[in-house]
Amino acid sequence: MSSLVLTDYSPLDEKVKTETGDRSSQIWLLVNPKYPDVRQDIWLPILEVIQDKMFRKLRKRIDTGRIFMKTIVSDIGVVSRASNMWSTEIAEEIVTLRESILEYQPKILITFGSVTYELVTRILGINQEREPKCWQTTNLGDEFQRSMENFEITGINRIPLPLRALTKGKIINEYNYFSWEDCEDYFSVVGTKIADRILENEDCLKIWI
Repeated sequence: MSSLVLTDYSPLDEKVKTETGDRSSQIWLLVNPKYPDVRQDIWLPILEVIQDKMFRKLRKRIDTGRIFMKTIVSDIGVVSRASNMWSTEIAEEIVTLRESILEYQPKILITFGSVTYELVTRILGINQEREPKCWQTTNLGDEFQRSMENFEITGINRIPLPLRALTKGKIINEYNYFSWEDCEDYFSVVGTKIADRILENEDCLKIWI
């Protein structure tokens, strides 16, 4: 099954690029530039679970070559340290990213790590009252569960994933990512939950080969 997923991606030397895929894709991945390996370490194992469930249930596969992956900003540390991210030297990048998200309206917007998730949350005008000290303190486990429960195909669904996972699927605890951080099958659990949302909205998604 893994070959069905991996062959749609270019080699890891492409990680130097700021973006790959098609902006019009309804699935976006936003990555912290400090951690480009999340595609290989986190996303591909989850995607393999999703693809397997799509094939078993629908006899369809997601067109992974069109999935849009982008480095969120050139220096995410600048905005996480700033009291007003809109006044930083990368403010233009932030504005451009916001405009792009709002223009293309991805149905599934996946972020990796607390800071990336928090930045997207603020870019989209959610929880703007939060103080700068709140950066990096989001409980991604709670946010992931909430994103699954509140998934709405007519909107932009922000889905947070962690930056790293241990072998055998055990999560490195990133601000208490999950209450089941010792789960032996993390990729299966998360992949299945995302797959279930996709299955529920099969007819509304234009993501198929």
